[in-house]
Amino acid sequence: MSAEILTLVGSLRAGSHNRQLAEAALKLAPADVTLTLFEGLGEVPFYNEDIDTDETLPESAAQLRAAAERANAFLLVTPEYNGTMPAVLKNAIDWLSRPWQAGAMLGKPVAVVGTALGQYGGVWAHDEARKSAKIAGGTVVDDVTLDIPGSANRFAEAHPYTDAEVTERLTKVLDMLKNAAA
Repeated sequence: MSAEILTLVGSLRAGSHNRQLAEAALKLAPADVTLTLFEGLGEVPFYNEDIDTDETLPESAAQLRAAAERANAFLLVTPEYNGTMPAVLKNAIDWLSRPWQAGAMLGKPVAVVGTALGQYGGVWAHDEARKSAKIAGGTVVDDVTLDIPGSANRFAEAHPYTDAEVTERLTKVLDMLKNAAA
C-alpha cells in the first residue's frame, strides 16, 4: 500500500537546515511513498475562528487543509525556537485541528523530526509538536524520533542528505511512518 505523506517545515528560512532535512526526506522516500513538501506556511494567517468560515476562509488555509486531506500521514520537521516549536508550525497544526474533532489530522499518523543548534537537537520543540499534533487528533508515532544536535556545525559545509547517519535514521523514520499509515 502506498502512503501520501505531507511534510510541514517549521522554518521559513530558505537556507534552513530543517528545510534541507525535509529535502533529504524527499530524496529518501521509498518508491511507494509520495512525500509532498507544503510550500506556503508563511502565507497562512494566524488561526482565527472569525475567518474560518465558508465565506471568509483564506485561500492559503484552504490549500493547507486540502493538502492535509489528501495525505494519510504527516512528517513535521522543526527547529527549536526559544525552547518550543516555531509559531508557523503551531499555526498550521491549529488550522488542521479544525473543525474540532473532524480536522484533517484526525486519526492520521504523525512523526516529528528536526535539527537545532543546541546539544539536544530540538527535543523540547519536538515534544511540543507531538503534543500539539496529538491534541489536534493526529496519531503520533512516539517511537519515531530524529533529533539532530549542533546543526550549525554539522551542516555548515554539507547537506543533511550527504550525512550517512542522518540518511540512515531518516530512512528508518520514513519506513516507520509509511507502515503506520498502512
